[in-house]
Formats: sequence, C-alpha cells, structure tokens
Amino acid sequence: MNRPTPATSSSARRPAWLTRNVTVLCGVSFLQDAASELLYPILPLFLTTVLGAPPAAVGAIEGLAEGAASVTKVAAGRLSDRFARRPLIGAGYGLAAVGKLLIALATVWPVVLVARVVDRLGKGMRGAPRDALLVDGVPHGQRGKVFGLHRAADTAGAVLGPLVGLALYEALDHHLRPLFWVAVIPAVASVALAAAVRDPGRTGSASTTTARTPWRSLPRPYWRVLAVLLVFNLVDFPDALLLLRAHDLGLSTAGVFGAYVVYNLAYAALSYPAGAMSDRLPRPLVFTAGLLFFAVGYLGLGLIHTPCLVFVVLPLYGGFAACTDGVGKAWISTLVPDPQQGTAQGLYQGATGAAVLLAGLWAGLAWGADGHVPLLVSGAAALALAVALPILSRSRQATR
Repeated sequence: MNRPTPATSSSARRPAWLTRNVTVLCGVSFLQDAASELLYPILPLFLTTVLGAPPAAVGAIEGLAEGAASVTKVAAGRLSDRFARRPLIGAGYGLAAVGKLLIALATVWPVVLVARVVDRLGKGMRGAPRDALLVDGVPHGQRGKVFGLHRAADTAGAVLGPLVGLALYEALDHHLRPLFWVAVIPAVASVALAAAVRDPGRTGSASTTTARTPWRSLPRPYWRVLAVLLVFNLVDFPDALLLLRAHDLGLSTAGVFGAYVVYNLAYAALSYPAGAMSDRLPRPLVFTAGLLFFAVGYLGLGLIHTPCLVFVVLPLYGGFAACTDGVGKAWISTLVPDPQQGTAQGLYQGATGAAVLLAGLWAGLAWGADGHVPLLVSGAAALALAVALPILSRSRQATR
C-alpha cells in the first residue's frame, strides 16, 4: 500500500485558496507592518514634541503621503496587468525601508514629510500588484478568506511592532529616536522575503496575453462601488490624528502605545472571520457593519473625556478596519475579470487614497484644540452612509 509522502499530505491538508503567494505575502506584510507600526504610534508625538511640528502638519504629512501613494497605485496597477508583478512588489517594499531610514535621520519635520512620501510611494507601488497575485487562481467565493488572512497577518505585525516599541521605549529611558532605527530591521527583512513571490505566466517583458486596460472598459458595477467607497473615504482621515486625540485626552506615550496595540489586536483577530463571512454573506452587508464600527469609534473618541475609555473605543474601531479593508478589496476583485485585477485594484486604492488625502487635510486644519469637531463630523457621516448603503444595494439589485 502506497503511503503519501509528507509533502503530499501537507498539500492535501492545505486549502486550495492558501497558495504559495498568499503564504509568502502574508509573511512579507507581517514584517513590513511590524516595522511601520513600531514607529507609527510615536510619529505624531515625535513630530509635535521633538521636532516642533503643529498638529495641522501631522494631518498634512499623512494626507500628502497618502496622496502621493494614490498616483503611484494607479500607475502600478496598470503596469502590473502588462508586466511582471514581482519587481514592482520588491521595489515597493524597498522604498518603504528607505522611508523608515530617512525618518531615523530626520532633525526637522519637513524631512519626515519626505520620508513618509517615500514610504507611501513604496506602498503605492506594491499594493495593486500584490493584491492581484494574492487572488491569482483563487475562486471568487474564497477571496474574502484570502484578503482576510492577509489583513490578519499584516495586522499581527501591527500588534508586535508597538509592543516591541513600547518595551524599547521604557528600556531606553523614553528616548524616541532609537526606535526608528530598530524599525529599519524588519523592513529590510520584508524586502528579502518578497523575493520568494512567484509570478505565474509573466516575465520581465510585457505580457503577451494582456494589453493595457482602458478604464472605460471596467464594468459598470465596479464604478458604482468605487463611487460609494470614495464618498466614505472623504471622512476617513489618517489614524495618526486618532492617536493624537488619545494623547490630548491625557494618555502618556506608553498609554498611546498600549491603546494602539489593543486596536490592532481587535483588527487582527476580526480580519479573517470578517473576510470569511464576506464569502458567505453579501459583501455590502459586511462593509456596512464596518461603517457602524467606524461611527462608534469616531463618535466615541469625539465625545469621551476620560483617557481610560480610549481602551474601550479603539478596539471597537478595530472592527471597522477588519470589516472594510480586506472585504473592500475582495468586493472589488469580484467585479472585474482576472486580467484587469491590477488596473481595478490600483484605481480603487489610488482613488480612495486621494480621498484620504483630502480627509487628512481638512481634519488637520479643523483639528483645533482637541480634535473633537472633525471626529464628530466624520462619525455622523459614516453613520448616515451605513444606513444608506444597504438601501442602495437592494435598489440596484431590484433594477437588474
């Protein structure tokens, strides 16, 4: 009787959607996010208390960085449908590592602006090609699991990074700058691991099977969904401002670290279940649940005055990210054919990033003394959209 080899048994036990690329890219994102999120909770404090930047500069830096990434996402998405995707992914993670190095060297806040733009350009370059490879060969009905697992791995890095940062912050007598140097290490490791990604059927030259995808050829349902998500992202300003609000409420630097870890724990724990749920339920319904979590998070942060309540509100806000980030990408991926995945994901991520740019700018300018006004405005807008989205989805289904 022939017994299966260990490799065969392992392959038989592995779900079909859990491809080599999904596994490798989960590891790459884990390392990169550990690097990014080690420094992200302290970046607003570093900017305002060490480099002397005003609160408006925090929102502007994050918004401009996301805006720069938006243009790159669109271009990289279109290129990834014609050329090899792996070089774009590797270059994107490489730029992110360079951005972190520049922050470690910064002595004035405009250097941080340049560094964040370089970092986000890297994100823009890798995002659409990576997401196209994540769903390569995966049926539509299992893509929620793919993006859910990827977001869970990515966010697990966002849990580890701040924990390491907090431990080092205490061990290094509350000095912030050394933490930025530590963040460079996992960033470089993620670049090395990205070399293990496979790009089936593509070489370094233009694809012989796929021509450039005109935007007008993307299906009409794609444009409708994109419009709705764009409206929402106009009130979804960068999380750096939420951490600044937590600090304004009275949390210490260590407390901000802790609150951010709790947020990311909720985000990581809920990402895969939310993705898997979106494979069974209508994705607009799961996305709507995320909007409700968003409204609770923003309204809560805008209304509370007790620092300890941040540890209640931010985990609820983590439910928003879990129910919208991977779910939104899975939703978009099912609206277009596979040869158009890069273009569709790049335009989606680029356009929503541009909306975040506008959100960061208006929220930073309207921040005032404690930021409660933009938080309340955004929370109320998300609540209204959460009510409208299921109605819009049902009406469109009825007219088909």
